[in-house]
Amino acid sequence: MLKKIILLSLLLFSIGCKSKKQLLISKDTTLTKLNAAFKKYENTPYKYGGISEKGFDCSGFVYTVYKNTFSINLPRTTSQMKNEGKKIKKSALKPGDLIFFRPKNSYNHVGIYLEKGIMIHSSTSKGVIKTNINNAYWKKYYHSSRRILP
Repeated sequence: MLKKIILLSLLLFSIGCKSKKQLLISKDTTLTKLNAAFKKYENTPYKYGGISEKGFDCSGFVYTVYKNTFSINLPRTTSQMKNEGKKIKKSALKPGDLIFFRPKNSYNHVGIYLEKGIMIHSSTSKGVIKTNINNAYWKKYYHSSRRILP
């Protein structure tokens, strides 16, 4: 009987450890894939309506990264993307989450969160870049965040 209890305890312990390890691997894998996508598209110019290496608008970049990196088909526009996934707090962001901004008297904007306050996105002036979401401009116009990936 004691042997059965010990074996059952070891089994449950190993399952618990495996789950935590899988979560860490999943986060690292997402971040690795996003960084690879960024390297592939870095400095690709901004092009309104663009969804290719010839040029991206912000939602075209997000659409393409999700499709090619995670095999997930998101809607094509920022306003449609705002309804996908689960709404999350800014403080709960993790790699792969979508971040939405609403600059005053302007367009809506979307980027993909990496980590440590950094997002990747297609900027109208610089093309595909990394940006700190806590800089004065983006912090002022932050609107919401959505989780698409598990």
